[in-house]
Amino acid sequence: MARRVSYRSAVLRLAAVAVALGAAVAVAPAAATAQSSFPSSGRGCATAASGTCVESPIEVAGAERDAVWYLPDGPVSALMLLEHGFSRSCANLDGTARAIAGQGLMVVCLDEDMTAGNPALADDLADALARRTVVPPNGLPLPQRYVVGGHSAGGHFAALVGAGLVERGYPDLAGAVLFDPVAAEGFSAAVRSVSAGGTRPVLSIAASPSVVNLFDNSFGALASLGSGFVGVQLLGGSCHVDVEGEDTDLIGIVGAACAPDPVNTARLRELGGVWARDLAAGTRTETHWCADTGGVSVCGDAVATMLLGARPAAALIPVR
Repeated sequence: MARRVSYRSAVLRLAAVAVALGAAVAVAPAAATAQSSFPSSGRGCATAASGTCVESPIEVAGAERDAVWYLPDGPVSALMLLEHGFSRSCANLDGTARAIAGQGLMVVCLDEDMTAGNPALADDLADALARRTVVPPNGLPLPQRYVVGGHSAGGHFAALVGAGLVERGYPDLAGAVLFDPVAAEGFSAAVRSVSAGGTRPVLSIAASPSVVNLFDNSFGALASLGSGFVGVQLLGGSCHVDVEGEDTDLIGIVGAACAPDPVNTARLRELGGVWARDLAAGTRTETHWCADTGGVSVCGDAVATMLLGARPAAALIPVR
């Protein structure tokens, strides 16, 4: 019998609120004017507009971990881990998870503590995935191909899971799609392991530098991969919680000292969804990729349009 471990416990929720309230004192002036223009989502698994959203735990290292699954309507090309950030939950990534599932990937998110990327859990999950003991809901088979991804500290967690799969010799890791990742100890080594000298894509959609993303502290690791293209940075009007969009909350807005911008949320969901689909299929949708960081001329139309836009502005993540 697996023992039950639930991040949704009242103790951890209250701890997250306490952290956010402490942050509110420091950022109150900025947060007072940071209001999201999204309508409140209030969506849950029972009200999915397309595909299927299922809350079904995963057994990892003998413990049941709360998880939310997004199952596409049609054929499944791969499993994508999409992990939430510190003091956040899977519900905050609902819209982004749905967008990726709409590209044909099965998506899973663990509702767990992401402090420093939770290295112990990352290693245990990598082991379960490599051993293929993870059981999707609704009787569906576990896809052979994996994509790892996540937001903020969840991006660090995803990189550690990917590196754990590489360490265990798992042959079907397709790469990583990260959303404004915040690096902690081991991040550089983890993304290098996932990248395998640039043979597996590691792509990031970053926000403007700020305290909450530690001033884009993931860029050094991304630049070390030897890849010509590692992603896009959304600049003017971007926010660390853009990936959450309509699913953010007061804790997210206060913690980031800004609110999601609908334009940037739509952009990152488009890029992230297409990149995840390409990694799963082993293809490249040229409109959404760049050959290197040489500028607009080496980018497909979708990325070039973002780079040329006056508002919100965007740039390529530097690799030199």
